[in-house]
Amino acid sequence: MATSEKSIYYGVDDKPPVVQSVFYGLQHLLACFGATVLVPILVGINPLYAIFSAGLGTIVYLVVTKFKVPNFVGSSFAFIAPAILVLGQYGAGYLAGGAVVSGVFYCLIAALIYFVGPNWIHRILPPVVIGPVVSVIGLALAGTAIDMVSTGVNGDYSIHALAIAAITLVITIVANYSKIPFVSSISIIIGLAGGYLITFLLGLLNPAFKFVSFEVIKTAPTINLPQFVIPEFNIAVIITFAIVSFATICEHIGHTIVTGDIVGRDYVKDPGLHRTIAGDGLATALAGLTGSVCNTTYGESLGVLSTTKVYSVSVFIFAGIIAILLSFFGKFGAFLQALPTPVLGGVCILLYGSIAVNGLKQLVVNKVNFDDSRNLIIASIIFILGVGGSRIAFSIGGFTFELGAIAISALVGIILNLVLPKEQVESAK
Repeated sequence: MATSEKSIYYGVDDKPPVVQSVFYGLQHLLACFGATVLVPILVGINPLYAIFSAGLGTIVYLVVTKFKVPNFVGSSFAFIAPAILVLGQYGAGYLAGGAVVSGVFYCLIAALIYFVGPNWIHRILPPVVIGPVVSVIGLALAGTAIDMVSTGVNGDYSIHALAIAAITLVITIVANYSKIPFVSSISIIIGLAGGYLITFLLGLLNPAFKFVSFEVIKTAPTINLPQFVIPEFNIAVIITFAIVSFATICEHIGHTIVTGDIVGRDYVKDPGLHRTIAGDGLATALAGLTGSVCNTTYGESLGVLSTTKVYSVSVFIFAGIIAILLSFFGKFGAFLQALPTPVLGGVCILLYGSIAVNGLKQLVVNKVNFDDSRNLIIASIIFILGVGGSRIAFSIGGFTFELGAIAISALVGIILNLVLPKEQVESAK
């Protein structure tokens, strides 16, 4: 360990030994794996393409951010609805075009920040906005985690799934409390591996625990090659993907600020939001060109950072390389894809909770005063819109556009922060 802080195993600039780095990188990939492959599955795309674009996108993101910002890039949930519609109505070329539009939009915002400066970001996203928004990112996923830990193979409630998730969570917590630093720092991968093995063994003894199926491995190709798609464009796709991109940029800024808070650095200043946003945008454009869906920085990765205290950027280089290699080996990728849902859900309870707590930490560290009714109004509305599952949906020329809860809560929070006058609200108390 190169850092003086005992609670940190490896700092941002530290380079763990190669063997450890492989485990650390695989840990981030596994934590993000479920979401990364779920999005293309829902859209109707080969998930191995998404794994390839996630690995490539992660490395591109690291290069653009000058290897200073530790984060994994993977499939974005925000684009699921428009991606399904575009793929169904227009085809893969237009879906690739939408990703390119999103990437260009990201780069335009990055250029604006570069030339104007980042100070306006602090004005529209003060702690009273960014803290609740980040918490909402974690809390909005809470229902997903609970569904994962309590749903059986037939879709009904399962006490057996709950038991597996609890076992996985306990293994993860015990590993995290280990006095052996390396064991503690790979507690997520230990929890996933332990839960996977125990589920398999229990399934041999009792059919009710048969959550592991290797059919996906049998049918998976031995070698999988990525595809490259020529982008196509039309006005409906351009408008829709640009609008959704604005919302995901707000989410990205929240991820970036919280990442800095976790590792103890100000990434708004160095390497600068213009680089983090541009890196995310280029990763998204490349994802479309390689036949996948739009990418984004991952909250699950923040949960791993917060839980394991391994902040090394070099770990994410390994995560990206491993993802790219796995995308070529169909059988091994399928083995990971066969990871039982309750096992992944057990770990996600901890990961998603860590994201929510880091949002609350923003409020505490910045001493946000909730005796001020203005702060109370802003935070309250953000929480309810975000956790309540709010959505806006409408059609543009027969094309349906939908905005999800996280994006809506972020946008409303920004607007409230800009329009609510401090003096008037404070005097109304």
